[in-house]
Amino acid sequence: MNLPNRLTLARIFLIPIFMAFLLIQDAKGHKIMPYQNIVAALIFILAATTDGLDGYIARKRGQVTNLGKFLDPLADKLLVSAALISLVELGDVPAWIAWVILGREFAVTGLRGIAAAEGTIISASKLGKIKTVTQVIAISALLLDDWPFSLLHIPIGQPFLYIALFFTLLSGMDYLLKMKKLFRK
Repeated sequence: MNLPNRLTLARIFLIPIFMAFLLIQDAKGHKIMPYQNIVAALIFILAATTDGLDGYIARKRGQVTNLGKFLDPLADKLLVSAALISLVELGDVPAWIAWVILGREFAVTGLRGIAAAEGTIISASKLGKIKTVTQVIAISALLLDDWPFSLLHIPIGQPFLYIALFFTLLSGMDYLLKMKKLFRK
């Protein structure tokens, strides 16, 4: 197994560790260790960083594989889904926003699967990459309670959540239009 696929698998492996640090509480609902959210945020950021890194290494070394093409988007969706669902549980993300974002992710995954069955690979678009970056920024800021911007009383997590929602919907529509053209053929 090549390095890019190992990085993708590491991202998947980090998800339950991230969730444990974020969600585990004692019987009274208190965090069980100091800086638990910061550790969870750092694990999330590390996992999210492997997303760009695995693709870069795979392209640079000519190690793009079918396994990687399958696992990479799956790992991304698992990481974002786990983070959003956890943040809904903690009351930091409105459920409807998580539902819209996750609905788009599953819809695009399904459309990509249909396209792949027809012999067409739909790569991530620039809008899709912007969507991913804004989601990671929003989730990271929410996990860190807007630190360091909170020191200046500047919220960035919630505004970036809405920016991520915008790019999520925009990139979803972009994929739908691409698929519409594909199905017309």
